[in-house]
Amino acid sequence: MSDLTNLTLAEARDLLAKGEASSKELTEAHIAAVEAARSLNAFITETPEKALQMAEASDKRRKAGEAGVLEGLPIGMKDLFCTEGVLTTAASHILDGFHPTYESTVSQNMWDAGAVLLGKTNLDEFAMGSSNMTSHYGGVENPWRKSGDNRPLVPGGSSGGSAAAVAARCALGATGTDTGGSIRQPAAFCGIVGMKPTYGRCSRWGIVAFASSLDQAGPMGRTVRDTAIMLEAMAGYDAKDSTSVNAPVPNYEAALTGDIKGMKIGIPKEYRIDGMPAEIDQLWLQGIKWLEEAGAEVVEISLPHTHYALPTYYIIAPAEASSNLARYDGVRYGLREGADGSLDEMYEATRGKGFGMEVQRRILIGTYVLSAGYYDAYYNKARRVRSLIARDFAQAYEKVDAILTPTAPSAAFGMGDKMDDPIAMYLNDVFTVPASLAGLPGISIPAGLSQDGLPLGLQLLGKAFDEETVFKVGGVLEEAAGFDATPAFLAA
Repeated sequence: MSDLTNLTLAEARDLLAKGEASSKELTEAHIAAVEAARSLNAFITETPEKALQMAEASDKRRKAGEAGVLEGLPIGMKDLFCTEGVLTTAASHILDGFHPTYESTVSQNMWDAGAVLLGKTNLDEFAMGSSNMTSHYGGVENPWRKSGDNRPLVPGGSSGGSAAAVAARCALGATGTDTGGSIRQPAAFCGIVGMKPTYGRCSRWGIVAFASSLDQAGPMGRTVRDTAIMLEAMAGYDAKDSTSVNAPVPNYEAALTGDIKGMKIGIPKEYRIDGMPAEIDQLWLQGIKWLEEAGAEVVEISLPHTHYALPTYYIIAPAEASSNLARYDGVRYGLREGADGSLDEMYEATRGKGFGMEVQRRILIGTYVLSAGYYDAYYNKARRVRSLIARDFAQAYEKVDAILTPTAPSAAFGMGDKMDDPIAMYLNDVFTVPASLAGLPGISIPAGLSQDGLPLGLQLLGKAFDEETVFKVGGVLEEAAGFDATPAFLAA
């Protein structure tokens, strides 16, 4: 690990601004770190030549006085964002060889802000998973290890490649997408910060779709400040996305004032689930104490439909996935199998070989709940329950400014564990899914270590389009936690 790769994104930005290093030097250090960390399998595609070209162009812009918000900063891009001319796979066999002829709006926003692409990071296939074990390109290893135990652990999912890359010092930051917790849960497992903004804050145009009413792009970094800087570059109205909201993008970094005196923080009693590990509960209590010591008032609140959130999510998300993934038929994108047979045989062969088991499971679930006779019984009922969950949050925010919960019900688990029990895997998202269904912003902040020496996260949730409050409270929580532990694996 070099001095340059150990910088936070904000520190690297300031170093470049002072002229004490160039983007090319910073990028070369991170390219070496990506190569040194290949055993983690965090990247599906590395783009070193493109990165150096972008870095040299950035240095020229800086000399010309044209520096953007992310000028010259090397980052990883989750391989769910379409990137012009660069292989985009969604970690699926069915998109083999797909080189988009266009750029996603979020990635284009980041290039316009001066960011440098190190490569495309690994993920669960089509973002379906909580472990990063469903990728066609193999699972990602978490750079952390349990104390005295060298067995590999999962980084969480689906943005596990991005989380592992940031934690291992391969990238200053990375993009993720969050459908039911896919930014916040891997951030907690890898000891970094992950932010899911309000649905509609970032454009979904050019992001490979999983569940369209839930998918949202967001930043992952090593500090709250880093994610605030990144989100300002990523966010914004996009006429190409009908769900994009035309609202001003604030200067999120300016919200980090450290002053939360008088703010009210809600503690939802329904999040104290049966069987929650004592260390998770203790960390949550510690987080409450930190915020009280900073001058906030803690208020117990009720979100009565919380226990319906997970089953509701696993009806709505597969239903939308089964519809979205119908477009992958061997005709328009990537893989084609059985081309010598009939059209139906070609469809069957392509989808049978192109999709992994978890994707096939969700397509089947989604097709079932949308089928005649079951649409009202399952899908429409789930939509009504979703409205009740959103109403719970709206009523809670009449009393409080933000809500504090654990991020995940456990620390990172072993690679291969829980793979034969999809229900146990789905429970990893139990604390993150409710806010996803309500479309609210949330952030995970590393706040402590488990008894095994693994990072644990706390989650802060905010009102719609009030990311500033989430960042403000998150900054206070981060400072109080003082989390400075590092993973066993750091890129040389």
